[in-house]
Amino acid sequence: MSQLQRIAIAPSQFQQGQILLTKEQQHYLGRVLRLREGDRFIAMDGMGKWWLAQLAGEQAEVLEPLLVETELPVAITLMVALPKGNGFDEVVRCCTELGVTCIAPVLSDRTLLHPSPQKLERWRRIAAEAAEQSKRSFVPTILEPVAFNTAITANQTSHRYICEARGEYPHLNKVLSSISSEIVIAIGPEGGWTIQEIENAESAGFQPVSLGRRILRAVTAPIVALSLISAACEV
Repeated sequence: MSQLQRIAIAPSQFQQGQILLTKEQQHYLGRVLRLREGDRFIAMDGMGKWWLAQLAGEQAEVLEPLLVETELPVAITLMVALPKGNGFDEVVRCCTELGVTCIAPVLSDRTLLHPSPQKLERWRRIAAEAAEQSKRSFVPTILEPVAFNTAITANQTSHRYICEARGEYPHLNKVLSSISSEIVIAIGPEGGWTIQEIENAESAGFQPVSLGRRILRAVTAPIVALSLISAACEV
């Protein structure tokens, strides 16, 4: 069972045993995931091919191909505003079982929980246990909590969605057919996102979507979103 970070690449980036990283990927690996020269990570091309790679400056050396049978063909980053109490434990556990790649806790305007470092270690332990129980090939990455406005500018994936219960937005299920290899989905706290947060997310390239006509609990919404995504991309 591995704690290695994962990124999605285009098939054309894999050339002669190396992966040519884009500027955005270099920033994501170095500044967001905090990998250093020589650190290892998983590269996936969205077409079923996975490699163990080692960071080497502006590129990565491919160490070996990986056989993966239990992972989804799409990398899912769940950006979720921390719910109150211990609700995030259940989010981590269930979304790990459903195939999430990375969970990015965020602090929004309405976030009530400000976690301690011990909480982060607890979540990572829960993810490892859930991955083992569900026969995952990899353990999801749990990032350190950051401010929402910081998080929305960190990942430049083209398929980015923010779930909002109030407003006339397309259902998430209607936009999933265009996803290729990577998706970021943002879920709000109790009370939902503020209008300003929605506007900031849209300016950063997020498309507002709905999870249905009912108002879901902050713990339920991430599980519904992951269920829809996994059902759409897994055959």
